[in-house]
Amino acid sequence: MKLPDDVELRVLQHETFRYFLHEASPVNGLIADKTEPGWPASIAATGLALAAYPIGVDRSFISRDEAIEPTLKVLRFFWTSPQGTEPDATGYRGFFYHFLDMQTGRRAWDCEVSTIDTTFLLAGALTARIFFDRDTDEEQEIRALAEALYKRADWQWAQNGGETVSHGWRPETGFIPYRWEGYDEALLLYVMGLGSPTFPLPQSSYAAWCSTYEWKECQGIEFLYAGPLFTHQLSHIWIDFRGIQDYYMREKDIDYFENSRRATFVQQRYAIDNPLGFAHYGSCCWGITASDGPGPVTLKIDGITREFQDYVGRGVPYGPDDGTIAPWVVVASVPFAPEIVLPTVDHFIHEVKLKSQNPYGFKASFNPTFPDKSGSPYGWISPWHYGLNQGPIVLMIENYRTGLLWEWMRSCPYLTAGLRRAGFRGGWLDEQHEDDRTG
Repeated sequence: MKLPDDVELRVLQHETFRYFLHEASPVNGLIADKTEPGWPASIAATGLALAAYPIGVDRSFISRDEAIEPTLKVLRFFWTSPQGTEPDATGYRGFFYHFLDMQTGRRAWDCEVSTIDTTFLLAGALTARIFFDRDTDEEQEIRALAEALYKRADWQWAQNGGETVSHGWRPETGFIPYRWEGYDEALLLYVMGLGSPTFPLPQSSYAAWCSTYEWKECQGIEFLYAGPLFTHQLSHIWIDFRGIQDYYMREKDIDYFENSRRATFVQQRYAIDNPLGFAHYGSCCWGITASDGPGPVTLKIDGITREFQDYVGRGVPYGPDDGTIAPWVVVASVPFAPEIVLPTVDHFIHEVKLKSQNPYGFKASFNPTFPDKSGSPYGWISPWHYGLNQGPIVLMIENYRTGLLWEWMRSCPYLTAGLRRAGFRGGWLDEQHEDDRTG
């Protein structure tokens, strides 16, 4: 029997939330990047967990005490873990390595100190700071640690002498040559950096970032372009962009929320057009983003040579596209376009059966074009769950159903300060500013 949409979403949210309970290190609270045995922790997934625990309390998935324990564990770990130039440290200048060993918490895989993944970690910490507001020793410590971690991040160092922010740094080679330029998930990074009371980004950094934007028309829709769908979502987990605009969006007479809505429709229209002729693409089978895939391998299928990738940043409409669909990224678009998201989620649950025998809701991705030995009409299905996929499902379902996380974060002084320094005006931001002045 098919359940009502709201019930289906609540069930999916609860199942997905379990990832953060069962894939956490008992030693330090770090969250595994994915469920493959021996895999390291992801600091971005850990930040998403810190934001998800309060939602779990509010939804009665866990008790408040059950949420306090892992929150305190992980915040204490990050505050006391080694920061320095040693190659096996946990971070440097208030930022942290992208991947950490699940047991020791030290750098894994010679990875970089990541500015964007640290952004998601700190956003999760600030969520905890807002939610845990009681006058107990434990909740006071959560607030103090979250604030201290945020204030320690040296955003000015992360500019490496330029206007925009570097992707990251390695002790062996210094700063990565790439910078956060072009519209993407770094919208949250710049707002967080601008709002810092200790090492704030200059306002010119935001202007420099916006100057690299690309406004395009794709599938008959004009929007601020970014190819992978997740780039239109992650900043929106924490910030309610409805009705607030920076200079760029005032010129276009839309806001970033509307832009993400348009990006969602571009995805569906691309799947309906299906220019590369992949199996099962259509109005209820879309969602192309950075995701796991069945490759790397080249196969000839029905006379067509196909190149299948593994984990890459797939995008629309310029690719890469190898027929791989990521259900999580569709769910995370539900606040923007529920009228096309909900039927697609229903299709994934009842037709593709992507939740069948899975402990944490949807698997990461599937590819109906790739021949699968199981004989499934929907082809290859990823064997893994990823923390970076699970978090947006939990949090964006909540934003769609209640707007709760958006409501909490509107009271975060650092985010509102960052938005104002970036030039955002209008909507709830102006109303809040007026309340502050008259209060």
